[in-house]
Amino acid sequence: MSESYLDDHMLINRAQTGDRSAFNTLIRKHETRAYQYAFRLTRNPEEAADVVADAFVRIYNALHNFKGQSAFTTWMYRILTNCYLDVKKKEKNKVTTSLEAVMLTPDGEMERQIEDDAPSPYEDTERSERERSIENAVSLLPEYQRAMIVMYHAESMTYEEIAAALDLPVGTVKSRLNRARVSLRELLVKDEELFKI
Repeated sequence: MSESYLDDHMLINRAQTGDRSAFNTLIRKHETRAYQYAFRLTRNPEEAADVVADAFVRIYNALHNFKGQSAFTTWMYRILTNCYLDVKKKEKNKVTTSLEAVMLTPDGEMERQIEDDAPSPYEDTERSERERSIENAVSLLPEYQRAMIVMYHAESMTYEEIAAALDLPVGTVKSRLNRARVSLRELLVKDEELFKI
């Protein structure tokens, strides 16, 4: 077993007996990795922070059930993925407001002001264009495919770790990841000059 696994195991055991500082240490140890994963899924800093906060609350509430049959990080990825999918389900049911709608203020009606945060032409390089193209294509994938692509390619998780995190057989992970790659490739064909597909 790796030293990191043993450290997590020791912290979890202490946290399960009520040691709050051990839980805080465990969270500090993994919060950056958790946020990076959530941000890659959401592509939104506030939403990623909300996903991580929700996940850590769920981890705290369920830590007494953790048996150590998988690495803590595998369990954490599963919870983060579930929190992300829950956010997406809520968004699908959310009422949206037209950007053309006016806002009512005490001084009367006012047009919405939309900030343009697009990069300037001078900031566009071939590398950033390629990254943006990939990020956009990944964001168009269904949530489970997106999670698998991020876990495997950005987080460097193994098939086995992804299977444990998503509670799926390894064969299913391999076939779904392959389908996700095919879908991603089809989305990137329009930018073939960037990738020389």
